Amino acid sequence: MNILFFGDVVGTPGRVALAKYLPSLRAKYAADCVIVNGENSAAGKGITAETAQEILNAGADIITLGDHTFDQKGVEELLASHPRIIRPANYPSGTIGRGHTTFTTAQGQRVSVINLMGRVFMRGSLDCPFQVSKTLMEAYRLAETCDALIIDIHAEATSEKAAIGHFWDGKASLVVGTHTHIPTRDTRLQPGGTAFQTDAGMCGDYHSSLGMSFASVLPNFLHAGRIKFTPAEGEATLCGVFVQTGGNGLATRVEAVVVGPLQPVTNNG
Repeated sequence: MNILFFGDVVGTPGRVALAKYLPSLRAKYAADCVIVNGENSAAGKGITAETAQEILNAGADIITLGDHTFDQKGVEELLASHPRIIRPANYPSGTIGRGHTTFTTAQGQRVSVINLMGRVFMRGSLDCPFQVSKTLMEAYRLAETCDALIIDIHAEATSEKAAIGHFWDGKASLVVGTHTHIPTRDTRLQPGGTAFQTDAGMCGDYHSSLGMSFASVLPNFLHAGRIKFTPAEGEATLCGVFVQTGGNGLATRVEAVVVGPLQPVTNNG
């Protein structure tokens, strides 16, 4: 099975780039399922019914979220009514919405997706993502309850993301980090057969501070007080990961995906 995952969509530029590039990328990789993190899609902070629909219209099958899940008005209704939009599973019990879901492809294959959030340097009251993972490992078993399993670990600390990747090794198809908006390019297959990348990177304007305009960000570094961040408005680059799975659901191939102005520079001198 072929699966594409894209990191945090930031503001209008990210949504526009997703609509521009995703159809051709889906064809290029013969993707059976596309997963997109949409937690910065509404003006760089949260998600709305409108931005979620844009992401789905662009070709996403499942939308994951993160620490900005509840920043926009009306998101509770969106989470309650839309099974393909999930928030971190380790929010406290009773939180509206779902933290995992399963998408059935056109070929009848089951792609399960779990959204987790780290606790190191992260805001909010969260249950332990490792203990929650233990419970979810019982519910989601490759080649038994699902044909592929993707874990979005939305976290600040690379150490915590790496530990989650190891924790799920041999039990998931792909563990991929989101939240820090920079593609780490440490894409690899782990010993147990689970693909891993510390952070997928964002879908946004990289001439920015994590997708936010320098004009709105710099005053917060230079002076006391806090000024509202606004998204950068330049052309966005899509960053994500492609994973191919075998009959047992484990990864057989993985590669970073970068499409747009942000491209590696080689030094031939």
